[in-house]
Amino acid sequence: MNILQIANVTKRYAGHTALDDVSLEVPKGSIYGLLGPNGAGKTTLIRVINRITLPDAGTVTFDGRPITDDDIHHIGYLPEERGLYKKMKVGQQAIFFAQLKGLSRREAVERLKKWFVRFGIQDWWDKKVEDLSKGMAQKVQFISTVVHEPRLLIFDEPFSGFDPINANMLKQEILRLRDNGATVIFSTHNMSSVEEICDHITLINKSHNILSGSVDEVRRRFGENIFEVTYGGDPATLENAVAPMAELLGTTEVSDTPYHTTRLKLNPAATVRQTVAAVNDAIELRSFNEVIPSMNDIFIRAVEGKL
Repeated sequence: MNILQIANVTKRYAGHTALDDVSLEVPKGSIYGLLGPNGAGKTTLIRVINRITLPDAGTVTFDGRPITDDDIHHIGYLPEERGLYKKMKVGQQAIFFAQLKGLSRREAVERLKKWFVRFGIQDWWDKKVEDLSKGMAQKVQFISTVVHEPRLLIFDEPFSGFDPINANMLKQEILRLRDNGATVIFSTHNMSSVEEICDHITLINKSHNILSGSVDEVRRRFGENIFEVTYGGDPATLENAVAPMAELLGTTEVSDTPYHTTRLKLNPAATVRQTVAAVNDAIELRSFNEVIPSMNDIFIRAVEGKL
């Protein structure tokens, strides 16, 4: 079942169409990557979901019914544009945001203290926001986004400014939130993060949704029929054996072994079974694996119109 459904959403500004007939569905309990180059329309779509701006056409459905202002209490949103009140104390700032989301002061303090300990920033509770490093401030904002335990979390470039250790900690927290029942949407340019934690993706380019699906399905859909063969024997023998069926893309030696690795691009008429049989008859076959393109490769090809 989907927690969020975007149907034929269009949003125009003076002289510019930010979203043009965009549709997508976000399954409950998933981590959903919203991808696209700068200016593609991702942030506009996030603002439409949060009812910061309303679409000119199309519908947004939350948990099976048209979204309303009251549903915003069930959404946590961390925008790319960070903002904290610099002169406030860190704890006071976090309590203020929690109360805006409907928590009592007592409940807010209790939940926030646990999160501060989890993120290792409990010693900063009574210090001023202006004394926080950029990474510390982002931790406070992340906590403020999730403390009211929303059913849908939306993060716009959540890893920006984090060092690798803290970025990994944040990934683990996002996975934990999903495992505890939350649905997560995050907008990012970090394709390695997409492969590590996303279940589904949508790629928006020039205001259009040009690609949607599960990460595994999308990667396999845009494979180029390339296989990697590890073997013992003469590369020339392999080339002669597969010449009618495949093109060799390059051969390398496997260090400290007598083996080679060669990439083959199968012809459209060739089958994997036929190719494996020919390879196995010609040389000592060790492995034969499909080369699945990375999300980074797919992103670049899609944006350049080469899919």
